[in-house]
Amino acid sequence: MSTARRSFTRNSGGGWTSRRPAGVVQFTPPGSGCSVQFGTALTSAAPGSGKGYLIVSDIATARDNLVSAGIEVGEFFHIGAEGRVSGLDPERRTYRSRALFNDPDGNVWLLQEITTRLPGRVDPGAPSFGSASDLAAALRRAAAAHGKHEERIGEADPNWPDWYAAYIAAEQAGTELPA
Repeated sequence: MSTARRSFTRNSGGGWTSRRPAGVVQFTPPGSGCSVQFGTALTSAAPGSGKGYLIVSDIATARDNLVSAGIEVGEFFHIGAEGRVSGLDPERRTYRSRALFNDPDGNVWLLQEITTRLPGRVDPGAPSFGSASDLAAALRRAAAAHGKHEERIGEADPNWPDWYAAYIAAEQAGTELPA
């Protein structure tokens, strides 16, 4: 447990909060409603036998942050029609791009990029962002989609703020995106 605490304290890139209820170390990323817990009484599994997911909205930035913190992270891969393929998903589709790393105990973590949740996975009435970079990434995706929208309609869209808002809310809720 002390190894996990030292590792996450040193390598989390800052901003994570740490709590220590009895027998547990819990880390929460900035702005997140989720935490990672480590503890001696949480599982009977042997150290190094665990497998976990670390879900991020920008896998390239997350991988860069982990590598710059001294964590050895494998190369990107994605899931294609034929299975595992090297590199990021060419279209950066949600749920596709991944990378693997091990924590100091040897547990395997799958870093996975999710930019749009499947329907019903989040509260559609409460769009939120864990960080300014998550919001910036959502705005970049909306801008790219909006550019295609303006090409289709053949003119500049003076209502672009409403269109961006509808796009980002639909993307987070996993509902149909505006055309």
